Amino acid sequence: MRIDVLTLFPEMFESPLAYSILKRAQDEKIVKIVLSNIRDFAEGKYNKVDDKPYGGGPGMVMMPGPVFECFEHVQAQSAEAGKAILLSPQGERLNQQIVRRLSSQKRLILIAGRYEGFDERIRIGLDAEQISIGDYVLSGGELAAMVLIDAVVRLLEGALGDADSALDESFTDGLLEYPQYTRPEVFCQMKVPDVLLSGDHAKIAEWRKKQSLERTKKKPAGLT
Repeated sequence: MRIDVLTLFPEMFESPLAYSILKRAQDEKIVKIVLSNIRDFAEGKYNKVDDKPYGGGPGMVMMPGPVFECFEHVQAQSAEAGKAILLSPQGERLNQQIVRRLSSQKRLILIAGRYEGFDERIRIGLDAEQISIGDYVLSGGELAAMVLIDAVVRLLEGALGDADSALDESFTDGLLEYPQYTRPEVFCQMKVPDVLLSGDHAKIAEWRKKQSLERTKKKPAGLT
């Protein structure tokens, strides 16, 4: 898979992409992540990328010109057309089903906004899907793009050390993951459940399923 990120702050991605699963996936050619600076495609002395909104109102809005120029430049770098995604609070809230769908794509082009948002013609002209990571306000779409990248890459074949890890996590089957324990057997007078020490795999599986169901039922309303 190839993931392109269009952003005004590519430096923000350097550290998250340089560690753990994301680094290994890039080193092993499972994913190629390419950062492009939208400001490089702006015109004028000050490389202006934003302007006041028509009709008035607070803040500034990202102009369509630099984003289109950057997108077209990036799109041409590969024969595989990329699926455009705007990280935006107007988008559908990200969940594991969306992540799974996006992980089947061969190429994604993520566009991280700033200021008060995008000129609407960016969404229309690029036929971009809008995705949000939650109902709250961030300074820009960069952090949301990082979340999306991490969630997608870990589902790519070979990205995780254990091939079964991605199949056994929260939300994979619509349920939260069961409680996990490791050594020591007793810690601060808290003991590992006996069933996990029994060696009976059928009972362990039954216990884990029950725990997942109970955890999911207790999850606060509106967060499912």
